[in-house]
Amino acid sequence: MIVTERLILSPTAVSDFDDCHAARTDPEVMHFIGGPASSEETWLKLLRNIGHWSAYGHGLFTVRERHGGRFVGDVGLATFHRDLGANFDPFPEAAWVLARSAQGKGYATEAIQAAHEWFFTRREAVRTVCIISPENLPSVRVAERIGYRPFGEAAYKDKTVTMFERLP
Repeated sequence: MIVTERLILSPTAVSDFDDCHAARTDPEVMHFIGGPASSEETWLKLLRNIGHWSAYGHGLFTVRERHGGRFVGDVGLATFHRDLGANFDPFPEAAWVLARSAQGKGYATEAIQAAHEWFFTRREAVRTVCIISPENLPSVRVAERIGYRPFGEAAYKDKTVTMFERLP
């Protein structure tokens, strides 16, 4: 568990399903990442997130507000094997998805920065990557704030995404 000034990050658990699904069915939240999810799709992503912790000892955290416990989203570093090539797939990938009620408050930056700090206290500093839709300007700004820089474009699920890297 990670505690920041405003947030609590904990490994994803089955009990997070309802909150995750509420966020993943919101068209605004999912606009740049595939559209609203079905219950099955949310369940599979939840299990994937839980599995990362078992397989790798890290993964996406469920993020909640420190005071009140309201669901903020999912944030962390994982190994997704997106088939984007040797300059992307072998590296830890940063990811963040925030509920609409949590957007615009600086939570994404606070949470993903804390996740990076936690990750690198347990591992050697390595290059990390992420992908973002070029139209998703709030996520691009979050990535840039924490040190990510674009290094190319790729086709992912029939959409063009910008690949970003953060060097140690």
